[in-house]
Amino acid sequence: MYHPYFRGKQFELITIREMAELLAEKKFVPVIEPVRESLGGLKKTLNAICNAGGQTIVIVNPYHGDHQEDGTSITDLLQGDFSEADNISAGILLRNDMDIDAVIDCYDQHAEHHPVLVHAGFTAPKALAVALENNMHDLTNVFVEDHAKLLYRRHFDQSTRILVRDGFKRQRNADYPEMEEFSDLHVTYGDLGMAGFGDFLMVGDAYSEGGGPAYAVAIHITFIDPDKDDVMYIYHFVSDTKDTPTDPAGKFAQALAKLVARLDSGSSHILETQAIREFRDLHAKGHFPGLGYVKKLSMKHHIETLADYLG
Repeated sequence: MYHPYFRGKQFELITIREMAELLAEKKFVPVIEPVRESLGGLKKTLNAICNAGGQTIVIVNPYHGDHQEDGTSITDLLQGDFSEADNISAGILLRNDMDIDAVIDCYDQHAEHHPVLVHAGFTAPKALAVALENNMHDLTNVFVEDHAKLLYRRHFDQSTRILVRDGFKRQRNADYPEMEEFSDLHVTYGDLGMAGFGDFLMVGDAYSEGGGPAYAVAIHITFIDPDKDDVMYIYHFVSDTKDTPTDPAGKFAQALAKLVARLDSGSSHILETQAIREFRDLHAKGHFPGLGYVKKLSMKHHIETLADYLG
């Protein structure tokens, strides 16, 4: 079904932990690409998923972050602390710098953890499909859409296929439009021959270690519009102050006021999720919890919105 793709930064992992029960209940399967050297947060997150009876895919050869050169410690964590965990799959990230031998080696090394192939730039799909022919019916393939078009995906049509689309058009906070389309994949994935779909939430696929000071603060809130074939759109509530790196709390207050005004208009189509109630509470108290926390609330709202839509 739904496979949200997270890079394993602090607030991404906290989001998964806090949403673990809902993710499990809806059979949503987060994909986690660990990017921090310390795996303590990842271990806590995997424990939360296991305790909730959920499932997850952990990338064992990350392309971004501290494990880019060597994912051995991730493999050690899965094979040590989670050796009995049937609900944790080893995700193998297939980029353009991998050849088939490297893929098969990694696949065999993680055979105990139901390997999932995550296609994100790999260039030899036909040969790989032939090499894995005997395993294909039991295999899950996750395709990042920008790197795996229709002809590419056809080679794996005997497997369980998941399509991940980056619906977030990242730009400078000051430059976001008030609203734009995010994705229709939650409606159309079945028509595309997929068993499930995913996205990069409102973080996007583009990876950065962390921004500098925010000249503008933006709150990104997704919603599904029943008047437009249930397409998902995204609001960008941007602070009025955009020309100084100071006073993030004041800028957050400006952006939050726009969010609350839109909610109170009665025509926003924004679902009143637990996360939205927390945004309302922050507005009522005049409290700024930090930009990481704000991103966490937006991610939680996105997951809650899809959980509601998918019933």
